[in-house]
Amino acid sequence: MQIVSVLIPLGLPGPYDYAVPPNMSVRVGDFVRVPLGPRRVNGVVWQAPRTLGEGDLEPKKIKSIVELLDVPALSEQLREFVDWVAAYVMSPPGSVLRQVMRVPTAFEPAKPLLAYRASSQRPDKMTSARTRVFEALAQLPEGMGLTSPDLAREAKVSASVIKGLLQGGFLQTYNLPGHKAFAQPDPDHLIRSFSGDQKIVTKDLSAAVGERSFTTHLLDGVTGSGKTEVYFEAIAQALRENRQALILLPEISLTTQFLERFEARFGCAPALWHSGLGPSERRRTWREIAEGRVQVLVGARSALFLPWQDLGVIIVDEEHDGGFKQEDGVIYNARDMSVVRARLAACPVILSSATPSLESYVNASEGRYETHKLASRHGGASMPKMQLVDMRASPPPRGAWMVPEMLASVGAALERGEQALLFLNRRGYAPLTLCRGCGHRYACPDCDSWMVEHRFRKQLQCHHCGHLEPVPDVCTHCKEPDKLAACGPGVERITEEIIGHFPQARTVILSSDMAGGTQALRDTIQQIAKGEADIIVGTQIVAKGHHFPKLSFVGVVDADLGLGNGDLRAAERTYQLLSQVAGRSGRSAEAEGFAMLQTHMPEHPVLQALAAGDRDGFFTREVLSREIAGMPPYGRLAALIISATDPNEALAFVRDLASKMPVHSDIRVLGPAPAPIARIRNRYRFRFLLKGPKNAPMQAYIGQWLAPIKTRGSVRLSVDIDPYSFL
Repeated sequence: MQIVSVLIPLGLPGPYDYAVPPNMSVRVGDFVRVPLGPRRVNGVVWQAPRTLGEGDLEPKKIKSIVELLDVPALSEQLREFVDWVAAYVMSPPGSVLRQVMRVPTAFEPAKPLLAYRASSQRPDKMTSARTRVFEALAQLPEGMGLTSPDLAREAKVSASVIKGLLQGGFLQTYNLPGHKAFAQPDPDHLIRSFSGDQKIVTKDLSAAVGERSFTTHLLDGVTGSGKTEVYFEAIAQALRENRQALILLPEISLTTQFLERFEARFGCAPALWHSGLGPSERRRTWREIAEGRVQVLVGARSALFLPWQDLGVIIVDEEHDGGFKQEDGVIYNARDMSVVRARLAACPVILSSATPSLESYVNASEGRYETHKLASRHGGASMPKMQLVDMRASPPPRGAWMVPEMLASVGAALERGEQALLFLNRRGYAPLTLCRGCGHRYACPDCDSWMVEHRFRKQLQCHHCGHLEPVPDVCTHCKEPDKLAACGPGVERITEEIIGHFPQARTVILSSDMAGGTQALRDTIQQIAKGEADIIVGTQIVAKGHHFPKLSFVGVVDADLGLGNGDLRAAERTYQLLSQVAGRSGRSAEAEGFAMLQTHMPEHPVLQALAAGDRDGFFTREVLSREIAGMPPYGRLAALIISATDPNEALAFVRDLASKMPVHSDIRVLGPAPAPIARIRNRYRFRFLLKGPKNAPMQAYIGQWLAPIKTRGSVRLSVDIDPYSFL
């Protein structure tokens, strides 16, 4: 009897053995359907078939493979990547494989696509929308049609218009093949000219792709220096060699500008991969990648786990962004895993940022990464000037949040016909609501956090679990009316203030929770880029690489906001965020950039470095402090996070876990202690923090510690290697 080990995409300790039916031939990497209890599930053959031998189960106890699926086999590279990630982040291999197999429909036969073409009849009443539908169809070859989404997009109509024409007999349907091919980018569609540093860097990166070997490159360029256009040339080289390219972005849903630039360079849009795709589009993309028909994809962090056949280059844009760290399920950092993925694929990986992570900066300075610098802005634009405003010496007027100097700078930008941006990394109207009568503070019932007031939609919201409540008319504690007070500012409150000063200006908000969701954000970003807004009030979303040609002034309402966190990366993150935000100004040669930062501690090294434009000086000091403290990148951290619905149950488990802690000369265990936010979604949380030197065997130590431990009841235990969040 032939048996194989099949890895199933569940949190199981390893692969299970199954018998190979006599009429079936399977190889390592094949997708198969197997019985698991009463269910049938899909899995991957993880080891080569072997003959049943001593030590195996009895033949009658071994279940057989049900079906060999008609899907391209999982490559050796990707299987090795799954095993490597599982070992590094200490997650079951099946949980990591689930990242690969997260599109269940990809393993089913393709359903025919329904397309529409014009019939011989025309409606008596021809509206402008109906006219556009027939005009779009008339441009196609005779007898050809479009799917409903494509027809709606081409004709710029809603689906209801198409449905009405179909019901009236004015459209015909027919079946298309089960998949629609992606357009193939043309590496020579638009050849751009480069100068100076850009020309050198494009040549070096293209050469690295041509060598077909693993190298890691840090593309370190100031904001507006043309990093995107430069790494496009590395992608073009991969296309010329008929290899695939992957671009990872931290906010894939907000990349309209990026996609327009890509299409201008390569003549078509890339494939996309993010949570907003529908099931059919996800299936199509997954299958086309597995079959080697997608050449370029722009995706979120999970795109690393797609079944790539021949990667030629991986690009991690805004590599410093914390959004690349997945905090739920399999906990991993896509920036670090992209380096591993590139090594296995024997291709270069390019990490791009104007403010690199300290880890990448140190790796580059020590020669492990190749560094490519773009020190000046493209097209003759200059870097923005910075000014710190000491709010201790010149506070804003009572009841206001912006100093007169900032308002004057906004007004000056408007007078010049330019745009102004006001930045505050705090959503909503106010971070706290309390009663002036009894002092009651409105807190989330499920988390240890205050409810944030969203005045425009008259709601209180918890930004940890999403709990919503209407803003009450009277205090729910003392029942007194007109006693509720909003404490502190959010972007809605800043918007209210700025409209009071500039009522004629076109003011918009950019925030992740604005009404209308992602599409509204995209539309607003497009509106700003076209110059159809005068004042922008935004959260950290505005720092995500957007290009606003008319933006000349940036005002940071609270530059100190991120510096008070008990977080080893607080200074680094604040520098990166404020530098990126300030870098939105003056990106065109016509508008000179200027940024003003309101602060209560202008002497802080982070703010002094920003004002002086001394990024490398800041990094040098930060590197030294990390080295002295033995913190990453000069040491290693790991966290054990324990949570339970019952605090006593969590505490008992934590104490038991602490009693079984092994002793290691190089690894220090801090805790257990309640997490800074001790309760989220009604789960009580405790943490251990493990600290050791760079070569500390952290995974082996944790494995030894947890080997005899069994969770029980509602207790959950998560391991976070190289933690980014300490909350």
